[in-house]
Amino acid sequence: MEITEVIRCRGHPNIQSLHKSTFEITKEEELTLSGDCIIGVGADKGCADLSEDFKKALQTPGAELITVFSANGVTAMVTAKGAEGLSFTDPEDMVWRKSSFVCGRAIATAADAAARDLPRELIEELKKGAEMTVTLSVRTE
Repeated sequence: MEITEVIRCRGHPNIQSLHKSTFEITKEEELTLSGDCIIGVGADKGCADLSEDFKKALQTPGAELITVFSANGVTAMVTAKGAEGLSFTDPEDMVWRKSSFVCGRAIATAADAAARDLPRELIEELKKGAEMTVTLSVRTE
């Protein structure tokens, strides 16, 4: 079974994409240089806005999340895992983690990339303020 959600957000001049264990998109409009994991602002969804079917699928043991980022013709893909403890309660943010830590902001764990691992071509487009489409596809057995 596969369920898909699409999120739209945009870049910001302060995007650095340097964090070693996470990356994030947020509904917040502004970004300071201290937000080195944030790769998209002005998102049209936070964790709490995801459909109930999507959330349940990601809480299923063995669930896999494929995330595809696309901005100005540059794409990147990250693979991560769901987890039973994901609560999806945060109304503003979505955080992908390399670790197994879960909280209301977490959308996935065991990600195969963090902010610093994302293609620099994508990050350069986002620094210019490019619009980005984030396609989330959860697969369950």
